[in-house]
Amino acid sequence: MPASSSTPETLTDIDVAIIGAGPSGCIAASLLHQQGKRVIVIEKLHFPRFSIGESLLPCCMQWLEEANMLDAVNQAGFQFKNGAAFRYKEQYTDFDFSDKFTPGPGATFQVERADFDKLLADTAAEQGVDIRYGETVTTVDLIGKPRLTVTDANGEAYLIEAEYLLDASGFGRVLPKLLELEKPSTLANRSAIFTHIQDNIGKKEVDDRPFDRNKILISVHPQNRDIWYWLIPLSPDRCSLGVVGEPHLMGNSDLDLEVILMDMVNQEPGLKTLLADAEILRECAELKGYSANVSTLATDKFALLGNAGEFLDPVFSSGVTIAMQSASMATKCVVRQLNGEKIDWQSEYAKPLMRGVDTFRTYVEAWYDGRFQDVIFYDAPDNKIKQMVCSILAGYAWDEANPLVAESEKRLNLIVELCR
Repeated sequence: MPASSSTPETLTDIDVAIIGAGPSGCIAASLLHQQGKRVIVIEKLHFPRFSIGESLLPCCMQWLEEANMLDAVNQAGFQFKNGAAFRYKEQYTDFDFSDKFTPGPGATFQVERADFDKLLADTAAEQGVDIRYGETVTTVDLIGKPRLTVTDANGEAYLIEAEYLLDASGFGRVLPKLLELEKPSTLANRSAIFTHIQDNIGKKEVDDRPFDRNKILISVHPQNRDIWYWLIPLSPDRCSLGVVGEPHLMGNSDLDLEVILMDMVNQEPGLKTLLADAEILRECAELKGYSANVSTLATDKFALLGNAGEFLDPVFSSGVTIAMQSASMATKCVVRQLNGEKIDWQSEYAKPLMRGVDTFRTYVEAWYDGRFQDVIFYDAPDNKIKQMVCSILAGYAWDEANPLVAESEKRLNLIVELCR
């Protein structure tokens, strides 16, 4: 008998269904497509759409190259980035990503994510990937083959039956919510307030030092080192601006976000000078309680990529790097499983991925308790140690040849003792 007209259509010729068309989803889709796998990407929003996470790390460049997307990114005209600068009171230090311990790219870009994410998605689509925008995953069934219920842009439901699922939904965290995988983060509850500005910095200087537009600037609050600011150049006259701290440290929560943000900016003398003539270009936004964790990263039916699995903190711009790294690692396992191999997802994906995530976690926690800030701002650094630190700041958190990766907590504490 023919199916009832009320029976949802079922797509059954899919190897891998990917939830989310951000960087991890598009890179995963591209890598799988290159291997001849049938992929479909379900994206809730329409691109371009605003997102934070605008300061890429050099490590990202190798994953873009692996996905055959690097040429498109290089030609897009994004703001060049060659390092990171840190300022606390009158102390200033910077890191040149070309002078690092780990081999690999030493420069990258700072990007408006609306444009960057659309570029990656368009490039994946040009390669032949099927991306469906304005569609929402509403249920997941893991009995038998993984099955998703999807509501399309017209409000009509259909089903996808795939051999495997990848969740690249970022802060949407689709599978963790539907499968009740979420668990509290070990990190403190912090908030970020942010916007884009016409910075009008021109030739302004702080401490006789011009603003370096080729680096992200991380500034620390002069009275409370738990509060920090990002200033990310996106073009010759535009920046992303944000402040991060625990909510009770961010002033009167009843005030308008723009008022709170600019009041916090004016509490840091260097930023106050640089941004004296700045104009806000977009409505300020707030991200609360962003740190997240899960009980399970992967099984033989699904894997979580990037922020869908765990998000630490924006302080070292690790989010997109972890997203791309997870996409590369997971797709290699998926291809092998689809080709008939038995994959131990815990030992072959979750643990290797978490080694780098836990390295970032060491330095995020040490940033907020002051240990890593003491290392960053130490006025007579050993060049070899600075190169090792620079590798981590450049995203090479999986390079276990680096002692600050292989034994991150132990080695960090030894350096902290020397600095103090």
